[in-house]
Amino acid sequence: MAYLNRFYDPPEDRFSELLERTGTTQENISCPVAAIIAAVKAEGDEALLRFTEEFDKVTLSSLRIPTSEIQKAEELVDETLKKALAVAKANIEAFHQAQSAEGERLEREGIALWRKIVPIDRVGLYVPGGSAPLISTVLMLAIPAQVAGCKEIVLCTPPDRDGRVNPAILYAAQLCGVNEIYRVGGAQAIGAMATGTASIKKVDKIYGPGNRWVTEAKTQVGSALCAIDLPAGPSEVMVVADSFADPVFVASDLLSQAEHGPDSQAMLIICADREDGELYADAVEKAIAEQLKQLERKAALEASLANSRLFIIPSLEGCARLANAYASEHLIINLQNEKKEEQLLSMITNAGSIFLGPWSPESSGDYASGTNHTLPTGGWARGYSGLSTDSFIKKITVQRLSREGLENLAPTLAAMADAEGLKAHRRAVDVRLGEER
Repeated sequence: MAYLNRFYDPPEDRFSELLERTGTTQENISCPVAAIIAAVKAEGDEALLRFTEEFDKVTLSSLRIPTSEIQKAEELVDETLKKALAVAKANIEAFHQAQSAEGERLEREGIALWRKIVPIDRVGLYVPGGSAPLISTVLMLAIPAQVAGCKEIVLCTPPDRDGRVNPAILYAAQLCGVNEIYRVGGAQAIGAMATGTASIKKVDKIYGPGNRWVTEAKTQVGSALCAIDLPAGPSEVMVVADSFADPVFVASDLLSQAEHGPDSQAMLIICADREDGELYADAVEKAIAEQLKQLERKAALEASLANSRLFIIPSLEGCARLANAYASEHLIINLQNEKKEEQLLSMITNAGSIFLGPWSPESSGDYASGTNHTLPTGGWARGYSGLSTDSFIKKITVQRLSREGLENLAPTLAAMADAEGLKAHRRAVDVRLGEER
C-alpha cells in the first residue's frame, strides 16, 4: 500500500496546488469563532462555562485551578518524567538565556539614540489539550517568558471530561514558576485572555499553538484586541532525503509528525533521479507500513498521511525551491554527508526550524534540545520566526538631542516637513531655536 501520493519534479507553476495545506478547503470558521469571542466579551465567565460544557462536555463551577491542586500534581507525576522535564528545562533555559538582548546605543553630533529593553507585563500562554497533553509546550512558552522577566504569566488549557487538567501539565507549569492556571480551552480561552473576564484578567500578548479554531481566534484578536506571537496552527514537517538516508529514519520522522492529528501534514522530498527515487520511495513506504503496525494513533496517522505527498526532485536546487515554496514549520535535511546538507541549508530561506543530519529527529527540538517548538505553520515561515526570548520583550527607542544636535538637524527637518505640508512639525523645531514664537 502506498501512503504518499508521488510527484516527479513538478514545475513551479504547480507548487501552489501540490503544496496546499490540509484543511484549507474546509468550511470557513471565521464567523463561529467571531461569535465565540463576542460572547466571551459580552458575558465573560458565564460564556466560558457554557462553551466548556458544550465543547469539552464537562460542567465546571470555577475556572481557576487552586494552588492546592497544582501542588498536589507533583505527587502524581512519575519520577522518570520529572527527571526528563528537569533536563529539558535546563537545555531550553540555557538556549533562551543566550538570546537575552542588550539595547544598542549610538551618539553623534549632539544626538544620542538607544533602545530600552523591557519585558511584556502580562502574558497569556495557551497549551492545547485534545488527544495528548502537550507538556513540552508548557516549557516552550513559560521558560522564555520567565527568562525575559514577564511580571505576570497566565496559562489556559482545556479540561478533560472529568474537569481535570493532566497533572504533568500542572507540574511542568509549577516547575517554570507559573501558578495562575485556568481550565479553559479553544477559541473561548483566546477570547478570554484577549478581552478579560471576572476570573481571567486581560493579557498584553497571547502565545501558543492550537487547532484551526484557536489559530483563527488568535488571528481575529490579533487584528483588534491583543498582540499575538505568530500563526501556529496544525503541525507540519518536510523531510529532504536522498538514497543514502536510512528509510526507517525517514519514515519515523514522517510518522512522528503525522501522529499530532489528522490535520497535520508530512511531506517528503527525495533528492534523486526518477529510477533511484522510485526505489527509495518504495523503501520508505515499506518502513511506514511496518512502523504503523506498532503505533497506537493509527486513525490520525492514516488521515494525516492521506493529505501528505512525496516528491522526487533530481537536483539540490530543485529541492531548495520546493522547500522554500512550502516554508515548512519543521524542515529535516538528511543527505549523503554534512557537506551536502550544508549546501542545501545555504539555499533555504523559509523554514520555522531546521534539523540537520541523520541524528537530529524533530523530536529533539519538540522536547529537549533547547530550541523552541512554537513555530510558524501554514507557510507563515516566509515572514515569521519561531518563538524566542525576543517574543516576550519590547524594544523601546529613546533619544536625547542637545541644542547643538537639534541645530544641526533643523535644516533637514524643515525641508522634510515643508515637503509633506506639515507646518506644525516644522514649528516644533523653529520655536525651540527661537526662529518662531
